[in-house]
Amino acid sequence: MKTENCCETFHFQMQLLLNIEELQRYPFTKMVIEKNLTEHEYVETMKLLESLHETYIEEQEEGFVHHEPLLLHYAGMLCYKLSIEESIEAIYHEGMYPDLMKTLRKYVHN
Repeated sequence: MKTENCCETFHFQMQLLLNIEELQRYPFTKMVIEKNLTEHEYVETMKLLESLHETYIEEQEEGFVHHEPLLLHYAGMLCYKLSIEESIEAIYHEGMYPDLMKTLRKYVHN
């Protein structure tokens, strides 16, 4: 019973923290918490973003102008707990990988 009360209290406290205005500036971080990503899922998502960013930079250096395969790769490898469009928006608004996210947003919104 005590463990259950601790879990309920922790859940309540997390909900309060998620509503703090300061956290609104970190929509991806907030999404990670709200969607209950594990540390492993978070790390894998960050590795995916880093890999896509590196590929994006390489493609730009080689003169690529179409990057749809990056969106397909992102969609296929993204943690099942996260929405493709919502996560792209959250990452973009948090200021992470801005050029890559701007490009992916373009494909999602077309």
